[in-house]
Amino acid sequence: MRVLVVEDDASIAEPLTSGLERQGYVVQWVATGADALNAPEPDLILLDLGLPDLDGQVVCRRLRERSNVPIIVVTARSDEIDRVTLLDLGADDYIVKPFGFRELTARIRAVTRRASPATGSGEPTSVLAVGPVTVDRRTRRVTVDGTEVTLTPKEFDLLAYLAEDPGAVRTRDQILRAVWDTNWWGSTKTLDVHVASLRKKLGDPDLIETVRGVGYRLVDEPR
Repeated sequence: MRVLVVEDDASIAEPLTSGLERQGYVVQWVATGADALNAPEPDLILLDLGLPDLDGQVVCRRLRERSNVPIIVVTARSDEIDRVTLLDLGADDYIVKPFGFRELTARIRAVTRRASPATGSGEPTSVLAVGPVTVDRRTRRVTVDGTEVTLTPKEFDLLAYLAEDPGAVRTRDQILRAVWDTNWWGSTKTLDVHVASLRKKLGDPDLIETVRGVGYRLVDEPR
């Protein structure tokens, strides 16, 4: 797996790069946002927010606009609004400094698993069709009445999870564990943000029904 490390602090980047390489990853290290945007596309990006030339949120947004490559944000910021904003920009996960190397590699494995869903046979899952919505998990494409809809990786994962069992109510806890992380401890507001964005992009708010006090479900025949 090719990992792009975007970090301007050599005292962090050098041991991080060495550690990842010992784990078998092929690592490219860049120190600026401009270099990150110009680098060959990797399989995963570790993106520091405190870059010398561009704000990390800007870099994250620009990377997401052109690619679905998984992005893990590395940040020293602990404010909840920043975390929700980052996830809404398209980051797949985040880790707060200081962090342990084992935690980081566990998050890398979790993100790459979520980015490459497969059936028990090892083959990509089939196309999921629910009412006017079609979700292709192999190509990670979504169409509504035949028109393709552009989603962020997290929006896609959320929709695909609901589409696996249309009509069934998924609790908030189930969704957060399945789509974000089994050890998710952040704000649940990010789920509401992603549901609101999905409803807007799908063009019909009734496609995703709120079950008050429980969670959400994807319906076959919206009202």
